Amino acid sequence: MEKKTFQFVFIAFLFLAQNSFSQELYMPRNIKEAYAKGTRSMDGKPGKNYWQNHGKYTMDISVDPKTKLVSGTETIVYENNSNDTLRNLAVRFVNNLHKPSSPRSGTVSDDFLSNGLTITSLKIGDDVYKEDARSWGTVGNVKMNKAILPHSKTTIAIDWNYPLSKESGREGQIDETTFFVAYSYPRVSVFDDYNMWDRLPHTDRQEFYNDFNDYTFSVKAPKNYVVYATGDLLNPDEVLQPEFSERLKKSYVTDEILHIANETELKSGVVTKQNDWNVWKFEAKHISDVCFGLSDHYLWDASSVLVDKKTNRRTSVQAAYDVKGTDFLNSVKNNQYALDFFSNSWPGVPYPFSKMTAFQGFADMEYPMMCNDSQMGDPIFAQLVQDHEVAHTYFPFYMGINETRYAFMDEGWATTFEYLIGIAEHGKEAADKFYKDFRVKDYISDMSTEEDQPIITMSTQVSGAGYGNNSYGKASLSYLALKDMLGDDLFKKSLHAYMDNWNGKHPIPWDYFNSINTASGRNLNWFFNNWFFTNNYIDLSVRNVDKNIVSIANVGGFAVPFDLVVTYQDNTKETLHQTPAVWQVNQKLAKVILKNKKQIKQVVLDGGIFMDATPGNNTWTAN
Repeated sequence: MEKKTFQFVFIAFLFLAQNSFSQELYMPRNIKEAYAKGTRSMDGKPGKNYWQNHGKYTMDISVDPKTKLVSGTETIVYENNSNDTLRNLAVRFVNNLHKPSSPRSGTVSDDFLSNGLTITSLKIGDDVYKEDARSWGTVGNVKMNKAILPHSKTTIAIDWNYPLSKESGREGQIDETTFFVAYSYPRVSVFDDYNMWDRLPHTDRQEFYNDFNDYTFSVKAPKNYVVYATGDLLNPDEVLQPEFSERLKKSYVTDEILHIANETELKSGVVTKQNDWNVWKFEAKHISDVCFGLSDHYLWDASSVLVDKKTNRRTSVQAAYDVKGTDFLNSVKNNQYALDFFSNSWPGVPYPFSKMTAFQGFADMEYPMMCNDSQMGDPIFAQLVQDHEVAHTYFPFYMGINETRYAFMDEGWATTFEYLIGIAEHGKEAADKFYKDFRVKDYISDMSTEEDQPIITMSTQVSGAGYGNNSYGKASLSYLALKDMLGDDLFKKSLHAYMDNWNGKHPIPWDYFNSINTASGRNLNWFFNNWFFTNNYIDLSVRNVDKNIVSIANVGGFAVPFDLVVTYQDNTKETLHQTPAVWQVNQKLAKVILKNKKQIKQVVLDGGIFMDATPGNNTWTAN
């Protein structure tokens, strides 16, 4: 080859390689604008002009078990930390999902439906408003007489009520005297730097996006009702009889599992103070939501666990469940293990809150410091479900994820941590089987278009099956593929950098991509583009075996890890693990060179949890 020709070919190769390694990621125009304004930074950190709004909520809530009505008096000191003048106020009330006119992904029974929110009084600043919430969906709009200026505060006072739905979904009536009360108060919707007011309506599929606020709230309930809630119980001595208050306080400092109240004690009416009504007071700061459950007959267990060895900080672990709730007998023990694992192994960040309560309901749903889980009759499966919900503590509650738009940013991580803790609890073989059966098999065997929509697709824009697999299985596989490629140490360092950057703030996907790039010291845009911005799926095949070179075609396109299991003619075997980096230069074809020169009898591709769409072509056998 002539010298000039060689130079040209070499330069062309460098250009192609550089282009594949440092390709830019697609970014919508509103996201580009946020980076241009300096609210977000390309190094993955909040920009020098980053801001987020804040509310200080003081609420007095009451629940009447006879009328099934929840009512509240609420004051919000709302800070507009943006440079924008707010002339309208978007008020979110997710519970309006129960109104007949609200959008849903499927049909519901009459027992699910209700009249929704009633506002009896509304005052913003000095102005009184006559707001008829009957016209509201899950987001209402109040046109204000006086705008909220940039970097100023206003006080919102609102009195409201709504009925608990008879059919419990994520909240509502569990039984005649047990209720889970969530999304139960009107809140100021998020006003952010890339979308302004968040006015996306909720369906029964999309989840949530909230500001980090401070809450002081009380729950008024009849005697003999125990209230379990987000936040610290401020007045145990005022609502519990002395013996039970002391049991609860003891549980805060011990590893021993205590039965705070058993069936006989609850039936005897000796647990709570015997006032007609008791007022339970709670407080939680810098948190994205609060909720509570109450019952006059749920068994109550509690203990605690050390979550931060540097500071010796402990977290209260509690469970509230029906006497028939056999799945919950070991909830406290299991969640002690879960909080220890999540704090010290994966993600390896100390559990950030003072409490975690498992409440028996129907939702299999996460909330700050609580989970509402169903009785399944399978303790192992129930443990995995609770592991998943508790893992959500980090995404979206430690990190203020916009679940409505980007569910993969929280569900994918919770699924990943669910898998990793499953290995520790039940062994890799059992965890792999559960993960493949529950998270991957349906996705990879479904060839319909919706399954191969890019993960980056907004969660509101994909079908039920597409939503589920983009948010859970596919997203989790991307995180596990990255872990495989970077190795545990660098992966954890990069994950921690992302979490440190955005703890208590509102990250979006590009903040994740940029944080990982910066912390890992690598430009991984090729990998993020491959996993998040394409219609790829998982499908490898052995194309050719030539002496000691095995050629593997990536038909589906995803940059997945795999094991190459080689059997030689003398029946000896070796397994060569390939990380996703094998696809960096050429995402369609990889060649693995075997150091062993022995004659090959058989080659098998084994993707493990990265299940292949056409496993029949993953084996090559010599003639």
